[in-house]
Amino acid sequence: MKKKIIAGVILGVAALSVILAFVLRTEGGPARQPGYVKDKVGVIYIEGVISAGRSDTGIFGRGVSSEDITAALRRAAGSPEIKAVVIRLNSPGGTPAASQEIELEVERLRQSGKKVVASMGDVAASGAYWVAAGADQIVANPGTLTGSIGVIMQTSNLQGLYDKLGIDTETFKSGAHKDMGSPSRPVTPEERAIFQSMIDDIYSQFVDVVAKGRHKDVSEIKTLADGRVFTGRQAKELGLVDRLGDFHDAVLLAGEMAGIPGEPAVVEIGPKNIWRDLLGNAGGGVLWGLRLPQLFSGGYLFG
Repeated sequence: MKKKIIAGVILGVAALSVILAFVLRTEGGPARQPGYVKDKVGVIYIEGVISAGRSDTGIFGRGVSSEDITAALRRAAGSPEIKAVVIRLNSPGGTPAASQEIELEVERLRQSGKKVVASMGDVAASGAYWVAAGADQIVANPGTLTGSIGVIMQTSNLQGLYDKLGIDTETFKSGAHKDMGSPSRPVTPEERAIFQSMIDDIYSQFVDVVAKGRHKDVSEIKTLADGRVFTGRQAKELGLVDRLGDFHDAVLLAGEMAGIPGEPAVVEIGPKNIWRDLLGNAGGGVLWGLRLPQLFSGGYLFG
């Protein structure tokens, strides 16, 4: 029994040491090069679905908070040692407002004098491409999935199913359109027009950001902005991506743009998910499309 207790204590201490190692690895932690290095390249990771609010940092959390990312971007802007930032994207997109918040902060970071490079991993589509469009340069792998410039909103009409199950829904509302998108009834023609006007407005904002970031006419971007997905190599040929390369290439490019000689020192900025670091990404699935949140009695949905 005593040996089991001792073994348990040793295992507990070892596990606690591993966790503390991640906790104490702060955002402004040591660079990857030995010794003190004045000029560094900061790295901010955007992994998972982009949304507003607080990050999902549980064991199986796969989301990213715009509030956390914008805070990291502001820290980078205020750090005299960080001369350039690489935004490492591995995200299928998210909500429009959250993507806008990050892209706006990217623009402010550039205005502060920092160079910004977007580095695309497996996928950087829709809302993630919205963010990337604000960078000085975009680097993608040839096999990266990107693009998906468009907006989608969905609702379900479950009235027929409710009728079969004998479920009767009564709605009390202050206005004719307060329950727009409710699954208990069909969408009216007037509501369909309202929804479409919302989609069109967000789509126009998306296209404008891409056109500005890519230095292209809106009409040219619209020919590509039909929601389709491109490989990194296709995106490069179409002018949606500047260079083909991996994460290291993006870091080297950021250092070169910032005037840092040789291999730049790198420091990670932003929130850390201890469980993700320890266990890796659990779960799976790719969610395509910049999605408007759906507001009705059933709750808040996106993606």
